[in-house]
Amino acid sequence: MAVSPSAPLILASASPRRLYLLRQVGIEPDSVQPAEVDESVHRGELPHVYARRVAWAKLDAVALAHPEAFVMAADTVVALGRRILPKAETREEAAKCLEQLSGRRHRVLGAICLQAPGGERRHRLVTTQVSFKRLSAEEIAGYLDSGEWQGKAGGYAIQGRAAAFVPWINGSYPNVVGLALAETVGLLRGLGWRA
Repeated sequence: MAVSPSAPLILASASPRRLYLLRQVGIEPDSVQPAEVDESVHRGELPHVYARRVAWAKLDAVALAHPEAFVMAADTVVALGRRILPKAETREEAAKCLEQLSGRRHRVLGAICLQAPGGERRHRLVTTQVSFKRLSAEEIAGYLDSGEWQGKAGGYAIQGRAAAFVPWINGSYPNVVGLALAETVGLLRGLGWRA
């Protein structure tokens, strides 16, 4: 099916970081419609399985009502081995995440799911490795005081003060912020989207 070049682009995400990242590369969604989905981790669920499942659920929650549009959904997961770190909602959760990440490498998994007008779908899972330096109690307390960790996967924002904790990454930096841009643009163009 031929895709209309004027088909709207809908971002199925509540993340201000994803919107900011898209705008950074000149993509302005026609609409932002956060998807309401259950993001609970299933017992024994591996990080890559979880990231894909949640991103597909977000897409499904919005795309059904917009068959004429491009719809994009994504999910970002911080994983220590097989363990999925939470999106920190409390200071205690954030402190636990930072203590676990201190002095270790972890992975940030970014799942991107897209649907084109007519229903064709594509997805991509992007993995970035991130190394944290060993954090002192004072560094952790100072970061917690900043409040920057609130609602962030793994309890940190690499684009903010936590940049001082990261001596090394391997892979997509925007993926750690919230959306792997090169991969997202490639998927959109592959489905026929044109800005």
